[in-house]
Amino acid sequence: MAEDETLPIVTFGSLMTEGTALSRRGQHDKALGCFNDALKLRAGDKHCLITRSKCFLKLGDTENSLKDAEASLKIDKTFPEGLYQKAETLYTMGDFEFALVFYHRGRRLRPDIHKFQLGINKAEEAIINCLGNPSAVKLENTEELCFVSRQAELQRKKDNQQQQNKPTKDQKRTKKQSPKTERQLLGELYADKAYLEKLLKDEDLMQSSTRQGIKVMDLVLDGISYLNHRRDFWQQQKPMYARVYERKLLRQGRLQDKKRKSSDIGRSIAKDMEDIELCLARGSAEESCRKAERMLRKIQGWTEEEVPNKNELIGNLHSCIGKAHLAMGQMEAALHSHKMDLDFARKNALTDAVSRALDNIGHVYARIGRFQQAINTWEEKIPLAQSSLEKAWLFHEIGRCYLELDKAEEAQDYGQKSLQSADEDGDVEWQLHATVLVAQAQVKLKDYRSAIMNFERALEKAKLVPSEAAQNGIIAALDNVSKSFIAELKKSHKEATTVPSQQDRSISSENVTITIENVEEKEKEEQLTENQDEKPKD
Repeated sequence: MAEDETLPIVTFGSLMTEGTALSRRGQHDKALGCFNDALKLRAGDKHCLITRSKCFLKLGDTENSLKDAEASLKIDKTFPEGLYQKAETLYTMGDFEFALVFYHRGRRLRPDIHKFQLGINKAEEAIINCLGNPSAVKLENTEELCFVSRQAELQRKKDNQQQQNKPTKDQKRTKKQSPKTERQLLGELYADKAYLEKLLKDEDLMQSSTRQGIKVMDLVLDGISYLNHRRDFWQQQKPMYARVYERKLLRQGRLQDKKRKSSDIGRSIAKDMEDIELCLARGSAEESCRKAERMLRKIQGWTEEEVPNKNELIGNLHSCIGKAHLAMGQMEAALHSHKMDLDFARKNALTDAVSRALDNIGHVYARIGRFQQAINTWEEKIPLAQSSLEKAWLFHEIGRCYLELDKAEEAQDYGQKSLQSADEDGDVEWQLHATVLVAQAQVKLKDYRSAIMNFERALEKAKLVPSEAAQNGIIAALDNVSKSFIAELKKSHKEATTVPSQQDRSISSENVTITIENVEEKEKEEQLTENQDEKPKD
């Protein structure tokens, strides 16, 4: 290599882009290397942890996938992608109850992300398939984990013990009764299981041992146990006996194709919603709006039996249309769509959707300069905020609007509320935003000393984020405030030297009074003297 040639600069962004491209092409091993290198450059980046978690999951490494998802939630416990990835990993591991908890938690925080609802549906279906009773799984508290009923838990422990033990006569009889079902569940592995079971009949072989001293019978039983475990797991996902029974009922004319149609509609809706969100994320707002409007017309023609969450979907589509109009700069149309979302949410008592609509309406008002209306809308949303982090940005946005209206005291109050909420959540980024807002309000109030102190605190937060742009902006603001503070000090000093103090003014007034009295006395004396001079003449 020539001396003047330099190696290409490897950045965090380039590694993420390359890793994502490799993962899409199915080269997950190579993608994993890119994500590992990216995390060396920016340790603890929650977005990179999630992409690596997805990569682990596609490679079948559920343990590391779960570790990365949990690591992202330690950084930001309300990170929606982290909640969804943890739920997906738990679902893949067969922990459907705990997966359901995190699907619910994500849906409460971000009801606009439709994949959380789909996750809830499939987790509930898997639990029903396992336990046979939907009431066996119950969310005790919105902030706590869900618990399986004691009976279901005991049954699961019993099943695990049966898998570890040798096959019993009842198990063998069950297998003989439904070989087609087991063949469908195991697929290509069914032939291996049949071969191992055939070996069990060879008593001489079963009593023999390998060179390492391991009994052949133990190896065969371990293999059968593993295959039984896989069979049971796949049956939990969708029990074959349920499918057989459904087909039987269909033949008898007792079950129509409503469930199948509903399932097809659900998959279609999920795909359409993903396309709408993806178009908006890529900057194709017009295409996103067109698809959302087309889907809205389609859903309005379906019944609630076909689409159980029809009302939520209609509101969500109004929200998507509003966001697309906002991205295209069509403010009035955006405002109309978000108000439609709000009216629909209130009509159907959808609290999360009401909160979402108020948030979006406030953003539109702020964008078009109607700050007081934005404040009124966001203040209505405050009781619906579900986390300290949500309150932090909500208080911050209200404070910014007050600052735009030159109401510095109100801006300072909301900035301090935002800072308090950010401190409760431990979010450094929102601590930075709130501290800057407080400092800017204090500049308006000409409280330069306090403003300088808060800008210095904000600079420390910017170094922790880290954000070079924020650091440069705060340094420039500090420079301007310092100049204003120095000018104020000089002005005060000049006034102190040129304008007499209160004591000086009182002394001066006394001197004036004394002088006047002396003049009056002197005039009286002169008058008396003149009178005396005039008497002899008379």
